[in-house]
Amino acid sequence: VQLQASGGGLVQAGGSLSLSCTAPASIFSRLDMGWSRQPPGKERELVARISRGGRAEYGNAVKGRFTISRDDAQNTVWLQMNSLQREDTGVYYCYAATFNNAFWGKGTQVTVSS
Repeated sequence: VQLQASGGGLVQAGGSLSLSCTAPASIFSRLDMGWSRQPPGKERELVARISRGGRAEYGNAVKGRFTISRDDAQNTVWLQMNSLQREDTGVYYCYAATFNNAFWGKGTQVTVSS
């Protein structure tokens, strides 16, 4: 499963960014989708995920600031990131999961400056 992520970049603290990720239209509706991130010098951590049925879950660090959404008709998942903090800096990875497999896209850099 090939995932194509876009978005990211450089933003000042307090600002917003949006990431998007597409997966093949033929299977998108059968995929659970999500985002993880790897801050500099730290391990990868869950940011948010959304199930095939639209149930969203968030990592504690981003609750109330980030919103994950999906549109099966556009085979796209979005991550809206608001009130960004320096601690949100890292490489963000889109992933897709079935019941027995997981697929990762190439990371996209998000840098939050003070």
